[in-house]
Amino acid sequence: MNFKLLAAILFTCSRDTIFMLCLNPKRLGAKPGIISSFHFWMKTLEPHPHTHCLVSGGGVNDAGEWTPVKGLYLFPFEAARALFRGKMNDALKKAFEKGQLILPLHMTSQQFINLLNKLGRKKWNVKICKKYRHGNGVVTYLARYLRGGPIANHRIKQITETHAVFDWGREEQKLMTLPIDEFIERFLYHVPPPRSVLVRSYGLYSQVKKKDLNIARHALGQGEVEPPSKLVWQDVFKKIDPSKTMCLACGKPLIVTRVIPPFGRVSRMNSPPGTHGMIICGWH
Repeated sequence: MNFKLLAAILFTCSRDTIFMLCLNPKRLGAKPGIISSFHFWMKTLEPHPHTHCLVSGGGVNDAGEWTPVKGLYLFPFEAARALFRGKMNDALKKAFEKGQLILPLHMTSQQFINLLNKLGRKKWNVKICKKYRHGNGVVTYLARYLRGGPIANHRIKQITETHAVFDWGREEQKLMTLPIDEFIERFLYHVPPPRSVLVRSYGLYSQVKKKDLNIARHALGQGEVEPPSKLVWQDVFKKIDPSKTMCLACGKPLIVTRVIPPFGRVSRMNSPPGTHGMIICGWH
Protein backbone atom coordinates (compact mmCIF):
# COMPACT_ATOMS: atom_id res chain seq x y z
CA MET A 1 0.00 0.00 0.00
CA ASN A 2 3.04 2.28 0.41
CA PHE A 3 4.91 0.87 -2.60
CA LYS A 4 5.05 3.96 -4.81
CA LEU A 5 5.73 6.32 -1.90
CA LEU A 6 8.56 4.25 -0.44
CA ALA A 7 10.07 3.64 -3.88
CA ALA A 8 10.06 7.39 -4.57
CA ILE A 9 11.67 8.09 -1.18
CA LEU A 10 14.34 5.47 -1.79
CA PHE A 11 15.08 6.84 -5.26
CA THR A 12 15.28 10.43 -4.03
CA CYS A 13 17.42 9.74 -0.98
CA SER A 14 19.94 7.58 -2.83
CA ARG A 15 20.19 10.17 -5.63
CA ASP A 16 20.62 13.09 -3.23
CA THR A 17 23.23 11.20 -1.21
CA ILE A 18 25.34 10.55 -4.31
CA PHE A 19 24.97 14.10 -5.61
CA MET A 20 25.79 15.74 -2.28
CA LEU A 21 28.95 13.69 -1.81
CA CYS A 22 30.11 14.04 -5.42
CA LEU A 23 29.49 17.81 -5.55
CA ASN A 24 31.76 18.31 -2.55
CA PRO A 25 34.89 20.13 -3.86
CA LYS A 26 37.06 17.95 -1.61
CA ARG A 27 35.89 14.88 -3.54
CA LEU A 28 34.73 14.95 -7.16
CA GLY A 29 33.42 18.52 -7.27
CA ALA A 30 31.08 17.68 -10.14
CA LYS A 31 27.67 16.15 -10.86
CA PRO A 32 27.84 12.60 -12.29
CA GLY A 33 25.25 10.58 -14.16
CA ILE A 34 23.12 8.01 -12.33
CA ILE A 35 20.99 5.12 -13.58
CA SER A 36 19.03 3.89 -10.58
CA SER A 37 16.84 0.77 -10.43
CA PHE A 38 14.47 -0.25 -7.65
CA HIS A 39 14.47 -3.88 -6.50
CA PHE A 40 12.11 -5.26 -3.88
CA TRP A 41 13.26 -8.83 -3.32
CA MET A 42 16.06 -11.06 -2.15
CA LYS A 43 16.96 -14.56 -3.33
CA THR A 44 14.42 -16.15 -0.98
CA LEU A 45 11.67 -13.91 -2.44
CA GLU A 46 11.31 -12.16 0.91
CA PRO A 47 10.90 -8.34 0.86
CA HIS A 48 14.20 -6.48 0.61
CA PRO A 49 13.63 -3.01 -0.90
CA HIS A 50 16.83 -1.41 -2.22
CA THR A 51 18.21 0.49 -5.18
CA HIS A 52 21.10 -0.29 -7.50
CA CYS A 53 22.80 2.91 -8.67
CA LEU A 54 25.15 2.88 -11.65
CA VAL A 55 27.21 6.06 -11.45
CA SER A 56 29.45 7.50 -14.15
CA GLY A 57 33.19 7.58 -13.43
CA GLY A 58 33.21 11.36 -13.26
CA GLY A 59 30.99 14.36 -13.78
CA VAL A 60 30.68 17.86 -15.25
CA ASN A 61 31.59 20.73 -12.92
CA ASP A 62 30.14 24.25 -12.75
CA ALA A 63 32.67 25.43 -15.33
CA GLY A 64 31.29 22.91 -17.83
CA GLU A 65 34.36 20.68 -17.70
CA TRP A 66 34.57 16.91 -17.39
CA THR A 67 36.11 15.81 -14.08
CA PRO A 68 37.09 12.12 -13.81
CA VAL A 69 37.14 10.12 -10.59
CA LYS A 70 40.73 9.92 -9.36
CA GLY A 71 40.58 6.88 -7.08
CA LEU A 72 38.86 3.50 -7.22
CA TYR A 73 35.82 4.70 -5.27
CA LEU A 74 33.52 7.71 -5.60
CA PHE A 75 33.48 8.52 -1.88
CA PRO A 76 34.02 6.93 1.56
CA PHE A 77 31.63 4.23 2.69
CA GLU A 78 31.12 5.72 6.17
CA ALA A 79 30.13 9.12 4.79
CA ALA A 80 27.60 7.61 2.38
CA ARG A 81 26.06 5.40 5.09
CA ALA A 82 25.55 8.21 7.58
CA LEU A 83 24.19 10.67 5.00
CA PHE A 84 21.82 8.16 3.42
CA ARG A 85 20.48 7.09 6.83
CA GLY A 86 19.74 10.69 7.78
CA LYS A 87 17.98 11.46 4.51
CA MET A 88 15.84 8.31 4.66
CA ASN A 89 14.76 8.87 8.25
CA ASP A 90 13.93 12.51 7.57
CA ALA A 91 11.92 11.66 4.44
CA LEU A 92 9.95 8.92 6.22
CA LYS A 93 9.18 11.24 9.13
CA LYS A 94 7.96 14.02 6.81
CA ALA A 95 5.80 11.58 4.82
CA PHE A 96 4.24 10.37 8.06
CA GLU A 97 3.58 13.93 9.30
CA LYS A 98 1.85 14.78 6.01
CA GLY A 99 -0.39 11.71 6.30
CA GLN A 100 1.10 10.09 3.19
CA LEU A 101 2.53 7.04 4.94
CA ILE A 102 0.09 4.32 5.99
CA LEU A 103 1.23 2.45 9.10
CA PRO A 104 0.50 -1.24 9.76
CA LEU A 105 -2.67 -1.82 11.76
CA HIS A 106 -0.77 -2.98 14.84
CA MET A 107 1.60 0.05 14.91
CA THR A 108 0.84 3.30 16.73
CA SER A 109 2.24 6.71 15.83
CA GLN A 110 4.55 6.70 18.82
CA GLN A 111 5.84 3.24 17.95
CA PHE A 112 6.70 4.49 14.47
CA ILE A 113 8.61 7.49 15.87
CA ASN A 114 10.42 5.17 18.29
CA LEU A 115 11.34 2.90 15.37
CA LEU A 116 12.81 5.84 13.41
CA ASN A 117 14.84 6.87 16.43
CA LYS A 118 16.12 3.31 16.82
CA LEU A 119 17.03 3.09 13.12
CA GLY A 120 18.87 6.40 13.43
CA ARG A 121 21.29 4.76 15.86
CA LYS A 122 21.94 1.67 13.74
CA LYS A 123 24.68 1.23 11.14
CA TRP A 124 22.99 0.98 7.76
CA ASN A 125 24.14 -1.20 4.89
CA VAL A 126 25.47 0.72 1.89
CA LYS A 127 27.62 -1.10 -0.65
CA ILE A 128 30.04 0.87 -2.82
CA CYS A 129 31.79 -1.07 -5.57
CA LYS A 130 35.10 -0.33 -7.22
CA LYS A 131 35.24 1.54 -10.50
CA TYR A 132 34.51 -0.67 -13.52
CA ARG A 133 36.48 -0.29 -16.73
CA HIS A 134 33.65 -1.36 -19.03
CA GLY A 135 30.33 0.41 -18.44
CA ASN A 136 28.48 -1.51 -21.15
CA GLY A 137 28.93 -4.77 -19.26
CA VAL A 138 27.46 -3.27 -16.10
CA VAL A 139 24.42 -1.90 -17.92
CA THR A 140 23.88 -5.22 -19.70
CA TYR A 141 24.03 -7.08 -16.38
CA LEU A 142 21.48 -4.74 -14.83
CA ALA A 143 19.16 -5.05 -17.84
CA ARG A 144 19.18 -8.86 -17.62
CA TYR A 145 18.55 -8.67 -13.88
CA LEU A 146 15.55 -6.38 -14.38
CA ARG A 147 14.08 -8.52 -17.14
CA GLY A 148 14.42 -11.62 -15.00
CA GLY A 149 12.04 -10.44 -12.29
CA PRO A 150 12.06 -11.79 -8.72
CA ILE A 151 13.08 -15.30 -9.79
CA ALA A 152 14.44 -16.79 -13.02
CA ASN A 153 12.85 -19.92 -14.46
CA HIS A 154 16.04 -21.97 -14.12
CA ARG A 155 16.04 -21.41 -10.36
CA ILE A 156 12.67 -23.16 -9.98
CA LYS A 157 13.58 -26.82 -9.58
CA GLN A 158 10.23 -28.46 -8.87
CA ILE A 159 6.56 -27.53 -8.74
CA THR A 160 3.88 -29.84 -7.33
CA GLU A 161 0.28 -29.32 -6.28
CA THR A 162 1.40 -28.70 -2.71
CA HIS A 163 4.99 -27.37 -2.76
CA ALA A 164 7.57 -25.42 -4.75
CA VAL A 165 11.33 -26.04 -4.63
CA PHE A 166 13.74 -23.32 -5.81
CA ASP A 167 17.41 -22.46 -5.63
CA TRP A 168 18.26 -19.37 -3.58
CA GLY A 169 22.05 -19.81 -3.46
CA ARG A 170 24.64 -17.53 -5.05
CA GLU A 171 27.98 -19.31 -5.32
CA GLU A 172 26.53 -22.77 -4.72
CA GLN A 173 23.10 -24.34 -4.96
CA LYS A 174 20.85 -23.94 -1.91
CA LEU A 175 17.34 -25.34 -2.17
CA MET A 176 14.30 -24.00 -0.35
CA THR A 177 10.93 -25.73 -0.19
CA LEU A 178 7.78 -23.67 0.37
CA PRO A 179 4.08 -24.52 0.39
CA ILE A 180 2.75 -23.63 -3.04
CA ASP A 181 0.43 -20.95 -1.61
CA GLU A 182 3.30 -19.22 0.17
CA PHE A 183 5.53 -19.41 -2.91
CA ILE A 184 2.84 -17.76 -5.05
CA GLU A 185 2.18 -15.18 -2.35
CA ARG A 186 5.87 -14.26 -2.12
CA PHE A 187 6.13 -13.96 -5.88
CA LEU A 188 3.01 -11.82 -6.31
CA TYR A 189 4.11 -9.59 -3.45
CA HIS A 190 6.81 -8.22 -5.75
CA VAL A 191 4.51 -7.36 -8.65
CA PRO A 192 4.62 -3.53 -8.76
CA PRO A 193 1.46 -1.42 -9.00
CA PRO A 194 0.47 -0.27 -12.51
CA ARG A 195 2.54 2.56 -14.00
CA SER A 196 5.30 2.20 -11.43
CA VAL A 197 8.61 3.66 -12.65
CA LEU A 198 11.31 1.29 -11.41
CA VAL A 199 14.28 2.64 -13.39
CA ARG A 200 15.22 6.32 -13.29
CA SER A 201 18.07 8.44 -14.60
CA TYR A 202 19.62 11.55 -13.07
CA GLY A 203 22.44 14.01 -13.66
CA LEU A 204 24.28 13.46 -16.93
CA TYR A 205 21.83 10.72 -17.87
CA SER A 206 18.76 12.91 -17.39
CA GLN A 207 16.78 13.72 -20.53
CA VAL A 208 17.37 17.46 -19.99
CA LYS A 209 21.15 17.13 -19.55
CA LYS A 210 22.18 15.98 -23.01
CA LYS A 211 24.50 18.98 -23.39
CA ASP A 212 26.48 18.00 -20.29
CA LEU A 213 26.51 14.37 -21.38
CA ASN A 214 27.99 15.36 -24.73
CA ILE A 215 30.67 17.36 -22.93
CA ALA A 216 31.61 14.21 -21.03
CA ARG A 217 31.55 12.08 -24.18
CA HIS A 218 33.78 14.50 -26.10
CA ALA A 219 36.27 14.51 -23.21
CA LEU A 220 36.38 10.70 -23.42
CA GLY A 221 36.83 10.66 -27.19
CA GLN A 222 33.25 9.69 -28.01
CA GLY A 223 30.71 11.20 -30.37
CA GLU A 224 27.52 12.94 -29.38
CA VAL A 225 24.52 11.01 -28.16
CA GLU A 226 22.51 9.56 -31.02
CA PRO A 227 18.81 8.68 -30.75
CA PRO A 228 18.36 4.92 -30.49
CA SER A 229 17.26 3.13 -33.62
CA LYS A 230 13.71 1.80 -33.70
CA LEU A 231 13.55 -1.79 -32.49
CA VAL A 232 11.63 -4.06 -34.85
CA TRP A 233 10.38 -7.33 -33.40
CA GLN A 234 11.31 -9.30 -36.53
CA ASP A 235 14.98 -8.33 -36.13
CA VAL A 236 14.93 -9.47 -32.49
CA PHE A 237 13.53 -12.90 -33.35
CA LYS A 238 15.92 -13.33 -36.28
CA LYS A 239 18.79 -13.31 -33.78
CA ILE A 240 17.02 -15.70 -31.41
CA ASP A 241 15.07 -18.05 -33.68
CA PRO A 242 14.42 -17.04 -37.33
CA SER A 243 11.56 -19.55 -37.59
CA LYS A 244 9.52 -17.42 -35.17
CA THR A 245 9.13 -14.74 -37.86
CA MET A 246 7.24 -17.13 -40.14
CA CYS A 247 3.60 -18.22 -39.94
CA LEU A 248 3.28 -21.89 -38.95
CA ALA A 249 0.20 -22.30 -41.14
CA CYS A 250 1.26 -20.79 -44.47
CA GLY A 251 5.01 -20.40 -44.08
CA LYS A 252 4.93 -16.72 -45.06
CA PRO A 253 6.49 -13.88 -43.03
CA LEU A 254 4.35 -12.66 -40.15
CA ILE A 255 3.00 -9.12 -40.49
CA VAL A 256 1.12 -6.77 -38.20
CA THR A 257 -2.49 -6.51 -39.35
CA ARG A 258 -4.01 -4.55 -36.47
CA VAL A 259 -2.90 -2.91 -33.23
CA ILE A 260 -5.03 -3.45 -30.14
CA PRO A 261 -5.08 -0.26 -28.03
CA PRO A 262 -4.63 -0.54 -24.23
CA PHE A 263 -7.79 -0.90 -22.17
CA GLY A 264 -8.62 1.13 -19.08
CA ARG A 265 -5.53 3.36 -19.10
CA VAL A 266 -3.87 6.08 -21.09
CA SER A 267 -0.81 5.13 -23.10
CA ARG A 268 2.44 6.91 -22.25
CA MET A 269 3.49 9.58 -24.72
CA ASN A 270 6.86 7.95 -25.36
CA SER A 271 5.55 4.39 -25.75
CA PRO A 272 6.27 2.98 -29.21
CA PRO A 273 3.10 2.09 -31.17
CA GLY A 274 1.92 -1.46 -31.01
CA THR A 275 3.56 -2.35 -27.70
CA HIS A 276 0.30 -3.01 -25.88
CA GLY A 277 -1.06 -5.80 -28.05
CA MET A 278 -1.41 -6.77 -31.67
CA ILE A 279 -2.90 -9.30 -34.05
CA ILE A 280 -0.26 -10.88 -36.27
CA CYS A 281 -1.11 -13.01 -39.26
CA GLY A 282 0.79 -14.47 -42.21
CA TRP A 283 -2.19 -14.88 -44.53
CA HIS A 284 -1.63 -12.06 -47.04
